Amino acid sequence: MTLILGIDPGSRKTGFGLIDSVGAKTEYITSGIIRLPEGPLPERLKIIFDSLSTIIEQYHPVSMAVEDIFFARDPRAALKLGQARGAAIVAGVNGGLAVAEYAARSVKQSVVGNGAATKEQVQYMVTRLLHLPSAPAEDAADALAVALCHARTLVTTANMATRIHYSRGRMKSLPAGQDKQGGGIK
Repeated sequence: MTLILGIDPGSRKTGFGLIDSVGAKTEYITSGIIRLPEGPLPERLKIIFDSLSTIIEQYHPVSMAVEDIFFARDPRAALKLGQARGAAIVAGVNGGLAVAEYAARSVKQSVVGNGAATKEQVQYMVTRLLHLPSAPAEDAADALAVALCHARTLVTTANMATRIHYSRGRMKSLPAGQDKQGGGIK
């Protein structure tokens, strides 16, 4: 059981999604949106940090995946987004989580199969992949997509750790780091 917390950071709304990943199988745990009130940015950042810290304490995820910054037209908006990401990342690190970051295009490619997918396509695929009765809110769906991307990355990395050796036309799995005689590290 590997609980993964996905985060779609924002200075007005921060989406979160928690999934359980066992191998290639994933299961929905919870998701939602941290809605931030009007007011000074430092106070909103504290709400992001405190809310995510509470979620981490309640569910005890193993890792956190955060959507990376995209280039926005407004540099001030990009800076605020970066600060919201920072608050989320510090909450994860403070909670002892391994933190991974993924570009939005990579998340969409992993979940939808198209790096230029629309938000509606992401919502649809998250609903299908996690067998949800209805589509989650946009920001929550994005956070769940980030968590799914991380889960798939972990599976791919684990599969690559086990080398495949072909001998006389047959495939044989070997533990990572062993040659075909089983003794040496390559």
